[in-house]
Amino acid sequence: MLKGRSAIITGSTQGLGYAMAGRLAAQGCNVVLNGFGDAHDIENKRRHLEDSHGVRALHHGADLADPGQIAGLVETATRAFGAVDILINNAVVRHFAPIEDFRPDDWDRALAVNLSAAFHTTRLVLPGMRQRDFGRIVNMASIYGLVGAVNRVDYVTTKTALIGFTRAVALEAASQNITCNAICPGTSPTPAIEERLEGFMAEEGLSRDRAVAKFMASRQPSGRFVSMDGVAALVAFLCGPAGADITGAAIPIDGGWSAS
Repeated sequence: MLKGRSAIITGSTQGLGYAMAGRLAAQGCNVVLNGFGDAHDIENKRRHLEDSHGVRALHHGADLADPGQIAGLVETATRAFGAVDILINNAVVRHFAPIEDFRPDDWDRALAVNLSAAFHTTRLVLPGMRQRDFGRIVNMASIYGLVGAVNRVDYVTTKTALIGFTRAVALEAASQNITCNAICPGTSPTPAIEERLEGFMAEEGLSRDRAVAKFMASRQPSGRFVSMDGVAALVAFLCGPAGADITGAAIPIDGGWSAS
């Protein structure tokens, strides 16, 4: 379905980002991974995508708080594949503190990585998309772009703003075969969430199943994690031909959280 296309997925060396990269690669899309981590592990993941799906997979370690490094990421992808057809803005940082205790440096980095990076990647890839009359931009917002939460001022603010950014870009590109959408996942079993869950289990002395149920009680009415494969499948659908008329949307995939 996406054979011959190319995609940049930021924040994709693990978790949800890597799941999305795998789904796109399975449909024939060349991918550029981005993110930090153990070099050996990243290389194994990159090679796995190539060996499993017969596509080209690259890794670029750009720090998305740095516009110059973002430009290098886009330049590398364009040089390797001739074009960037799909852009998935997934990279994120998050911090937990009441606003009066929130460190200004943490606030500034969250704005840079969670929000400004999407601006920079989009402004750099959009001219080529316009020239080819094809493009798919997916911004990974969050349930916290739709509802508020305490002690998460950076995350709630940037994810809410990312939805507004999505709508603005969608309208500017609507006259061409270019879409821009935001996905608003609930809680998935990403490495960051698993770390929090393990701390919760230790603190409360609970089994994993009981800890998940208690963790979800104030979140997803489904009582279970949102599948990363399900989120990745939604992304692939939006990037394919059937998603051509979906643009400017903020799509929840949250086990009913936003309905409650």
